[in-house]
This record gives sequence, structure tokens and C-alpha cells, in this order.
Amino acid sequence: MRNDAPRSRLAGIDGCRAGWIACLVDGDGGLDPEIRVVARLAEVMDGPDAPEFAAIDMPIGLPEHCGPGGRGPERLVRPRLGERQSSVFSIPSRAAVYAGEGLDERAAYAAVCRAALATSDPPRKVSKQAFNLFPKIREVDRWMADGGAGRLYESHPELALACLNNWSAMVLPKKVKSLPNPAGLDERRALLARHGFEPRVLARPPRGAGPDDLIDACVLALVARRIRRGEAVSFPDPPARDGRGLPVAIWA
Repeated sequence: MRNDAPRSRLAGIDGCRAGWIACLVDGDGGLDPEIRVVARLAEVMDGPDAPEFAAIDMPIGLPEHCGPGGRGPERLVRPRLGERQSSVFSIPSRAAVYAGEGLDERAAYAAVCRAALATSDPPRKVSKQAFNLFPKIREVDRWMADGGAGRLYESHPELALACLNNWSAMVLPKKVKSLPNPAGLDERRALLARHGFEPRVLARPPRGAGPDDLIDACVLALVARRIRRGEAVSFPDPPARDGRGLPVAIWA
């Protein structure tokens, strides 16, 4: 008998130079991956072929005030990652994330640091690396506020890789001095190949994305599969909620 039911598509999403890189996979059976690079998150999440569920490497749920080690999810997952725990950033307050919006870069960074100092204990400024992520964090936050809760889940590639590797973190870093580390990337490709990705899919990223972005999007697609199947774990369990009711958890 012919089955005309629409197939379920899922996505793993990571930020990249051009905007966002998404790996879309089937919810059941073979992965049949499709890699896209888009400028806006909504191009993946709101189109006619939008994924049923997606996992994204970007914080969801922003704190009003930050203590040592960031939000609860960051503090919970770092011990799982051994030498890779430095890849888990502490997320600053919502006030800091939005403080510099609309200002030139120098003024924006100063405004962000003032807001971060006022909403953290002990008081902490924001690194330039974290500051550069704020436009994407705001994009995700606004998309979630428009009714996205329940379809988009926060994840973290290194946590997801460790989960898929029987809770053993990757041995090698994927970057060294901000440059791709070939040996570390190959370690991750080998694990993804064991979980159904063909080497050709992982070999070369599309224009506008780096090789690490591609790998991250692919492993996050496997997290989306775990979410759909009810196999994923959240840190914390159950998820907390931020001041606007958004979930605060990292899934793997």
C-alpha cells in the first residue's frame, strides 16, 4: 500500500558567518540529510517545509540576573565535558543581551558591559566573543516569543557528541587558536559517520559556513531526532523557566 503521509523533517541549526547553517534530516529511517545556509532563522523554521522539531546551538531562556558559572544548564553540563567544558559559555542577563541594540559597535559593547556588571554577582563584563553572538541570541529570543516554544530546543554540540559517544567527551578540540583543528574535526566526523552520516555530507561546508559549523549542525540534527523519539535528556530535568516563561535547558 502506498503511504502518502508527509514525512517528518527535523533540523539541527548552528550560527555561521552567513547567518545560520541547518542540517535537515528525516524523523524516521535513513537520515537523508539536506544542508542549507540561510540569512534568517525564520527561513528554516517558518517555511512550508519547516521542521517538526529543531535543536539549535544558541541560548533559549535568558536570565534576569547571573550568578557564578552562568545559568543552571551551563553549570550542569560542564562536568560532562572534561577538557571540552570551556566550550560552554556563561550566558549574561537579558538586559545585557539587549543593551547595545541599535548602537555602533563601540558604544554597544560599552552599554552591554555596563548592563552585565549591574546584573551579575560577582560583577562581570562580557567577552567580545560572547558580544558578537548577541544579534543571533536576540533573533532566537524573539522567534521563541512569537510562539516558537515546543519546536525549537537549545542544545550544545559538544554535549550532544559526548551523549552519542556513551557520555565520553571528544578528546581533541575542534578549534585551536580560533582556527579549525583537522584532527579534532575528523574525530567528530568519525562519530557522526557511526550514527548514519555519509562522509561526503561532512566533507565540505556550503559557502558562508565553516567545517565546524557543518559538523555542529549535523550533530544537532541527531539531537532533534532524540527529542522527537522521547530519548533526549535535558539539563536540568525538568527544564526551568525564565522571566518570560521560556524554557531554560540544554538538551542532548
